[in-house]
Amino acid sequence: MMRALWSAASGMKSQQDNMDVVAHNLANVNTFGAKKVRAEFHDLLYQTLRPAGAESGADSQYPTGLQIGLGDRLAATQRIFSQGNLQSTGNPTDIAIEGDGFFRIEMPDGTIAYTRDGSFKLDSDRRMVTTDGYPLADNITIEQNAASDSITISADGRVSDIVDGQQNQVGQIQIARFVNPAGLTVRGHNLFYESDASGPPLESNPGEDGSGTLVQSVIEMSNIQVVEEMVNMIVAQRAYESDAKAITTSDSMLEIANGLKR
Repeated sequence: MMRALWSAASGMKSQQDNMDVVAHNLANVNTFGAKKVRAEFHDLLYQTLRPAGAESGADSQYPTGLQIGLGDRLAATQRIFSQGNLQSTGNPTDIAIEGDGFFRIEMPDGTIAYTRDGSFKLDSDRRMVTTDGYPLADNITIEQNAASDSITISADGRVSDIVDGQQNQVGQIQIARFVNPAGLTVRGHNLFYESDASGPPLESNPGEDGSGTLVQSVIEMSNIQVVEEMVNMIVAQRAYESDAKAITTSDSMLEIANGLKR
């Protein structure tokens, strides 16, 4: 059986996976704080017909080997944590991180999750929470008599409000950085979780130790570029078509070989 059949089939499977990644990126083009995912591929094992350096004569050797590859596979999905565009909203509880870092979110089971989505709201207890109702781990609570438009969030994370004309600091937002943010585990809802690959969180006030600063009334959009993803879609489609053509060509060659003896 021709190796090309299986190599091309693995290529078609890889391009299906690649298309899944591109579709995911396009689906999240308007998701706050979403980060582009890139599919990365590895070639599969090679069949070695002649190793490099094999003897070609009494006093000579082949300078190169003779190897035939057997296709490829999806090896990893790399998340690109470049800065997304910042969009002004006028909402005082919207916060963007300009630079490195993640907001720390307290989950119902007591664990800490991390996000770049700063579209916070006030719940019934006047706590700053995510869209799903999970509070900031910094326990930021706005006083009952303070108006929402009196909330002030400084670049270094200090949160203040105004009650009876008096400005009061109600909390301090800290952000976390990771040595390898691409190693964070993703579970949906714009949340990331610590993993062995990401390393432990490095927590600090915004603007300290290489952390980014906060910008109030601004939201970070996704860093996904629609035009780039459309080009990736075209490339994936053409590669899929080429692999399919390799299968039909291999089939035609086998048909010719089968028809040699009449």
